[in-house]
Amino acid sequence: MLTGMVLSAPARAGSPAAERAAGAPVATYLLVALAALVMLLGPAGLNPAYGSGDARACAEQRYEHRWGAVPAELLGGRPLTAAQLSVLPPAAPGCVLPATPGKIPELSVLTALFVHAGWLHLIGNLLFLFVFGPAVEARLGRFRFLAGYLAVGCLATYGYALAETGTPDAVRALVGASGAISGVLGAFLRLYPRARVTTLVPLLLFLPLRFPAWLVLGLWFALQFWSVTSGGDGVAYLVHVIGFAAGWLLAWAARPAGATLGGPSRTGVAQ
Repeated sequence: MLTGMVLSAPARAGSPAAERAAGAPVATYLLVALAALVMLLGPAGLNPAYGSGDARACAEQRYEHRWGAVPAELLGGRPLTAAQLSVLPPAAPGCVLPATPGKIPELSVLTALFVHAGWLHLIGNLLFLFVFGPAVEARLGRFRFLAGYLAVGCLATYGYALAETGTPDAVRALVGASGAISGVLGAFLRLYPRARVTTLVPLLLFLPLRFPAWLVLGLWFALQFWSVTSGGDGVAYLVHVIGFAAGWLLAWAARPAGATLGGPSRTGVAQ
């Protein structure tokens, strides 16, 4: 999950004319709505069909492995067997992960972007997307933004899979849009490096201070990079690092028409 930053949205573009041409950030809203809908209908949401207690916990684990991206499956090109999945600790007593013979690993890198491990995971990710997505979408255009979002998410997932080869995490399902949304942050940094971001500083009793985007997002990236080697809390920080770098490169290569390296007319809020 992306952590520790945004609370309010910047404007979509650097000039009124650009904002009128861009219109509503349809692609951003569509991605937010799809992720929310998947959560509501899945076992981690409000669907009563999955039961409660241990039954729901087991259903969540099975659901994540059915629709999430499993590194060993991505690199092997086929779903894992029940025996291979048996090495994972069960989410609840007696919970057994079955094989998923109909699963297509190559498609799981896409479906995994819309599956989240609980409401905090979902809200934390979508907050970032809702704040930074409109500004990036306005500059890149809806199609390039949507295609880039999915491409960066897939690239980050495959990069993580390669790094986890031969480790215990190679058989664990990776879920969430963190890689793709990190790409949105990287693209925002490239397009709006001088945008002023209001930041809530915990060490100063959450006193709001304004900093340029290059400083706030640069420090966030540095923290993710440092966490790659000192993690261990179940967060796939490498996905954030790869996604952020890929998003920055995507925005650089896209060279959107009329883009400036200034900032949106309103600031975002970070912590």
